[in-house]
Amino acid sequence: MSTACARHILVKTEKQAKELIEKLHNGADFGQLAKKFSTCPSGKKGGDLGEFRRGQMVKAFDDVVFKKEVLKFHGPVKTRFGFHIIQTIYRS
Repeated sequence: MSTACARHILVKTEKQAKELIEKLHNGADFGQLAKKFSTCPSGKKGGDLGEFRRGQMVKAFDDVVFKKEVLKFHGPVKTRFGFHIIQTIYRS
């Protein structure tokens, strides 16, 4: 069974997600942005979701974590929760 560790920032609008991605590409700290802007309870932990198995998250989120490049910023990824910026820390 595949597992991964990821962190994310969840916001309400695609526009805000794009603005945060730009900040990340300009060197902003992911954890600080998550604490300040994320609407997910994980924001308090810098967006850290810990380790989880494939299938535990919604499909659009899973697809990014288990298929896209590790350590890159991916998004905005739309789910029923809002718009995510996702960074996979590792995958096994």
